[in-house]
Amino acid sequence: MTRVLLTGFEPFDGATLNPSWEVARLVADRPPEGLHVTPVRLSCVFDRAADELRAAVRDTDPDLVVCLGQATGRPDITVERTAVNLDDARIPDNAGRQPIDRPVVPGGPTAYFATLPVKACVAAVRAAGLPASLSHSAGTFVCNHVFYALMHLLATERPTTRGGFVHVPALPEQVLDHPQPALPAATTAHALRALLPAATRPTDLHTPEGTTH
Repeated sequence: MTRVLLTGFEPFDGATLNPSWEVARLVADRPPEGLHVTPVRLSCVFDRAADELRAAVRDTDPDLVVCLGQATGRPDITVERTAVNLDDARIPDNAGRQPIDRPVVPGGPTAYFATLPVKACVAAVRAAGLPASLSHSAGTFVCNHVFYALMHLLATERPTTRGGFVHVPALPEQVLDHPQPALPAATTAHALRALLPAATRPTDLHTPEGTTH
């Protein structure tokens, strides 16, 4: 049985829901065959979220860690490839902190790549009939902060554990007043149930997924 840590975030910026946490719970309630999924909710607070993630990794001893985050405006499941060593917040986090031009880990590498087979993950979601793409930027807010903290932890302390980050669209009920792309939590959970088994594969696909801008 493969042990999977699946994290989502608490609501932020005045919202009452965060699709990343709603989806994590749904997937854990009905995980893919052969996977034991533990869901953990992280604070949307710089530093605190990274501490909570490290504690969850210590407590669950996972083989695979996939962190989820909300990407309002994105129309599909986006598998992140790159975490950068930069906090540069456009808005305050839930504790009112707004770091600007600050490293996630002082003295750490400029960036890390996810250790998931990212293109295989994208292909698995598409094969399940849902939209997915490969993203090369997780931003510079708490999502990227957690993604970088995860990859730094795995690189320095747990080299056999795989990890990565996936952004999910907003929920339909979150965009009623400002129509934009959205997916129901159950639909996104279906996508994650297809993605997680692909994330355990030893090799990635060699297919074009680069951006043109």
